[in-house]
Amino acid sequence: MASVTDSSTPPAALRRSLGFRDLVVYGLLFIAPMAPVGVFGTLDARSHGAVALVYLVATAAMACTAYSYAQMVRVAPQAGSVFTYARKGLGEGPGLIAGWMAMLDYLLIPAVAYLFSGIAMNALVPEVSRWVWTALAVGVTTLLNLRGVRAAARVGFAVLAMEVLVLLVFLVSAVTVLVRDGAQRGWLSPLTGDGSLGFSLAAVLGAVSVAVLSYLGFDAIASFAEEVTGGSERVARAVLFCLGLTGVLFLAQTYLAALLTPVSAAELAADPALQGPAFYNSVESSVGPWLHDLVAVSKAIGAAFAALAGQAAAGRLLFAMAREGRLPRALSRTSGGTPRPALLVAATVTLVAAVWAARRDDGLDHLVSVVNVGALVAFTLLHASVIGWFVVKRRGGAPHWGKHLVAPLLGAVVTVAVIVEASWTAQLVGAVWLAVGLALLFVQRGRTGGDPRGANRGGPGAGPGGGPGAGPAGQGAGGDPPVRDTRPGA
Repeated sequence: MASVTDSSTPPAALRRSLGFRDLVVYGLLFIAPMAPVGVFGTLDARSHGAVALVYLVATAAMACTAYSYAQMVRVAPQAGSVFTYARKGLGEGPGLIAGWMAMLDYLLIPAVAYLFSGIAMNALVPEVSRWVWTALAVGVTTLLNLRGVRAAARVGFAVLAMEVLVLLVFLVSAVTVLVRDGAQRGWLSPLTGDGSLGFSLAAVLGAVSVAVLSYLGFDAIASFAEEVTGGSERVARAVLFCLGLTGVLFLAQTYLAALLTPVSAAELAADPALQGPAFYNSVESSVGPWLHDLVAVSKAIGAAFAALAGQAAAGRLLFAMAREGRLPRALSRTSGGTPRPALLVAATVTLVAAVWAARRDDGLDHLVSVVNVGALVAFTLLHASVIGWFVVKRRGGAPHWGKHLVAPLLGAVVTVAVIVEASWTAQLVGAVWLAVGLALLFVQRGRTGGDPRGANRGGPGAGPGGGPGAGPAGQGAGGDPPVRDTRPGA
């Protein structure tokens, strides 16, 4: 593990070069503007046809998590996201566990996205094995990430523009068909159910537990807090804006797709094989095969660049944990302001997982079943961090009970409920990963007497005396670190 550093050694720093648009691009890339496409049929069946209502409720539920991120990024505008926030609000031990659990999500979600890309490309060019396409997607996006966050953001913006354009084509085409031919279901059915199974609030809430997984990725924005110009307020606004925008996009596309779907929710529930391609079948039957193919190609390219954003976030998390002594210190090195060793480790783990899954018929099922529990545990600790910092420690002055207690409590209820609803496999993998993290915490505390960084180390946010909340010159408690803007002309 990392050795203790001398207090005179300055902590590694990242380069500030990202603007508000870049943050939103990374968030939207990771989530994917058409994320509901793959789970539309499942949610339609589970919710008894009220799939748009599911996403309306899910957006409101995840808003609590986004709000907690916005609160804590102002307290600790540093790389590491929930790892850093849990350290601030709950202490070193919970911080390690939060980072450790988030790492499971950040390393495996890109693997799933790369596999999606490989499967889609293999369907278009079946002569090339899907594991080859998967490995190629990993290689191309890793090279972009190694070139630096700005280069990746530029290419990512072009891919995101393509995805948004395809989504707009679908929206316009769907509205045209509905005006010309009418709807297959009642106009309010996406919000009230299609009547084939009857409205059930329990069914809607059960579907919400699946739908919230479509939003995973907006939290990656917080990982770039040390690389944004304009301060932590810009990061907070980007997190909230990204969640709000995706919520609107998800609601619009699922509402229209439900109106165009010729089969009922009861038929989808009776034949699970129809659920996976339900969105594509709806588009093909109502608009035409050309839109089916266009959406498929967009998803193939978009998945690879969703993985790019996830890989970048994973690299920042490994970098931050290594800088604080929780992982080997070699991972905290930077080159030109880019955490290249951490990125390479993240890419290697993701490559192995993605190629392994691509070479197995059941590989996708294995990956999908375990990717979410880590993030949900980390989200729960994030909500606890808000309460710990503002209510228990009262470090932000008198707490605002709505923002600092009610909202995070509601968010924690949602994340815990989704964990309970997760598959047995996901819960088992999450429990094993948590046990390893607890063992790591125990070993590190035994070696360092409770402080993995050593008593004399002054890390980010530690002042000359090393006391909590004391910042270096020019930085107050929880304030933005004084990292120089290195953009040309700055």
